[in-house]
Amino acid sequence: MQREIVKLVGVNKIYNTGESSITALATTDISFEAGKLTLIMGPSGSGKTTLLSILGCIIYPTQGSVYYQGRDVTKLKEKELAKLRLHDVGFIFQQFNLIEPLNALENVMHPLVLQGDSLSKARNKAKVALEKVGLKDRLMSLPRKLSGGQKQRVAVARALVGNPSMILCDEPTASLDAYTAEIIMNELKELARAGKAVIVVTHDLRLRKFADNTVYVEEGVVSKELKNEQYYK
Repeated sequence: MQREIVKLVGVNKIYNTGESSITALATTDISFEAGKLTLIMGPSGSGKTTLLSILGCIIYPTQGSVYYQGRDVTKLKEKELAKLRLHDVGFIFQQFNLIEPLNALENVMHPLVLQGDSLSKARNKAKVALEKVGLKDRLMSLPRKLSGGQKQRVAVARALVGNPSMILCDEPTASLDAYTAEIIMNELKELARAGKAVIVVTHDLRLRKFADNTVYVEEGVVSKELKNEQYYK
């Protein structure tokens, strides 16, 4: 039986602008499990990043509850949510979000130091994480000296180094060539097989072959059925 990692119950997100309101995410009930790679697909502005941000406890929903491993995290204060994000959620962003003055090793060490690890312990863990993504020979390289694929692998190592139970990826292959994108998606698939809940936001239909599950977000509505394929062409 699969272990449920995160569940949304009656969740929506509405932004009020003066006298009008914008529904970024319609009322949604959905859950995500460990051991599976799930794609969240939709065109730009559809609400998929809003959904990812709620799953990652970056923003609060307007209504409804978010349960992370059975705990209602919508009742937590921001400081508690920040601690949850740091220890339990790994983020992989489209633009990598590496710290430019730090080399690859230091970038991967950074979240461990924030968690309270000693420098020596953080360094050893970061080395192992970078070796796992094939960057053993690039530990001392600054981001500007790395290719797009190598930067993404550093981002993957950084997301994994704290051993989170959930990995959230926002368009992780958008700036990569087809060959490198396939490598990254295979690595994410392996993470799911290792017991992580891997959730990938994308608009690229070619990535569906990597998914155990696919959900679609169109005009703020979450569905398990693709209704408007022209959005993705």
